[in-house]
Amino acid sequence: MLPERTPHSNADGDEARAFLQARVALFWKVLCFFMVGASLLGVFSAFKTIGADLIVDIVLAAEAGLLWRLAARGRPSVRFLRTLEVVGLLVFFSGSSFLPRYVLIGFLRDQGVATGEGAVMADAYLSSLGLVGSALMITIRAALVPSSPRRTLLYTALAGAPTILTPTFVTPDGLGGLTLRALDSAAFPWLPAGLSMVWGFTIATCTVVSTVIFGLRRQVREAKKLGQYVLERKIGEGGMGEVYRAWHGMMRRPTALKLLRPDHASDKELARFEREVQLTARLTHPNTITLFDYGRTDDGVFYYAMELLDGATLQRIVELEGPQSPSRVMRILRLACGALAEAHGIGLIHRDIKPANMMLCRQGGECDVLKLLDFGLVKELSMDREAGLSVASTLIGTPLYMAPEAITAPDSVDARADIYALGAVAYFLLSGGEVFRGQSLVEVCGAHLHREPEAFAARGVSVPAELEALVRACLEKKPERRPQSAAELRQRLEACAIEPWGNEQARRWWLEHPSVFSEDAAPSVQGSRTIAVVRS
Repeated sequence: MLPERTPHSNADGDEARAFLQARVALFWKVLCFFMVGASLLGVFSAFKTIGADLIVDIVLAAEAGLLWRLAARGRPSVRFLRTLEVVGLLVFFSGSSFLPRYVLIGFLRDQGVATGEGAVMADAYLSSLGLVGSALMITIRAALVPSSPRRTLLYTALAGAPTILTPTFVTPDGLGGLTLRALDSAAFPWLPAGLSMVWGFTIATCTVVSTVIFGLRRQVREAKKLGQYVLERKIGEGGMGEVYRAWHGMMRRPTALKLLRPDHASDKELARFEREVQLTARLTHPNTITLFDYGRTDDGVFYYAMELLDGATLQRIVELEGPQSPSRVMRILRLACGALAEAHGIGLIHRDIKPANMMLCRQGGECDVLKLLDFGLVKELSMDREAGLSVASTLIGTPLYMAPEAITAPDSVDARADIYALGAVAYFLLSGGEVFRGQSLVEVCGAHLHREPEAFAARGVSVPAELEALVRACLEKKPERRPQSAAELRQRLEACAIEPWGNEQARRWWLEHPSVFSEDAAPSVQGSRTIAVVRS
């Protein structure tokens, strides 16, 4: 069965969990290397011999390493990570609190001191030194691990309990071991009072650090919100805006959010962007991307939300897998004709049909569901002149897929320009390369105006004669010699005697080509004015 890549139903929760997991693992990784270094230094320390203190160092390094691996594995829950953290802190700091005791044993033995003022002073010094080391480690935790100030205060206090209690009540027995300190010892009450004062300062410092970092993360999350939507990451660009993966705060629905870029913030561009939304919203064909919502933030950012698609653009597929079979290209063209027929039927032309604006998706349990993307250059035949949103004598579209009349008279193009572009897309899919290539925009445009496309045989591919003839008909220089509508083109495609590309073939292709849908294999879109709009 084909595996599904289901978008997260709670993107913020999963993002926070993943961030917490990474930071908890990083904290224990830091402590692991810290203790490994302490173990190595302990071998050469003048105050330590290879004994119980070194064994404790090694055990603590092993514990930190184990917790690092446990935190980094799989997708643990937040509860597991928090439990792992608090239990690990108690065990780690309980063990580390004995290190100064064993160091003290070695020091007293090496110096020939058993009791008296010298022993008391050494005890106080090494206890304070151990406390400073523990304070450093717990402060690293406050800086690395995302945590509320209250949780940080609690965890720091818990970690400090063994750090204070062990040197207070455990002391060398003078015979190379440890024993309980007598309650009438000279260490009371100044030693626990001094250690508690230092640790109180540590608690305050960690709480402040956590408050600042926790507050900054909250500000970042708030800054990523647009109305009811929270931005996750940038996934593409279009002719007029940038596209982000986002999710709806109330419905928890993953969404693609398109924003008007700051450099397109003039009144004319805002009007065009808003018109793009309104025109696209009128399209309901299943092979046209669905628009959910649009709006404008308080600071003037205009956006709209559309469905987030699971698939790859035709540009990506051909760049990574080469020419496609005639039967599959037939299916793609038929589906594209359906979407264009609806748009043309209400007086809209796309003007930027190209492989990067057409995506094959997995949707509703089916594969190879085509989606026509990015109506950012859409033209409404009856309104453009009145609205004043077109610029005379300006090339609009992508030169590699531009009809001759779009070059010579861009304001006069009609639906047949989309037919030409669709023919160029078909040529790209069948041959693995564009109809015309050139070293400059002028050369490419000149080829569209004056050159005839090469036969597919000259490109080294075999295409049924009737399909090749139909593609060449779409690429006729004169609009009146092409199929006159998307509906006519679809009828002619259905009349071709080519074995259809079925759902089973599509599912098998998806299973055999997982690299096409890997986010690490992003293709380049050479010669394009815009790049792919939506990819999950």
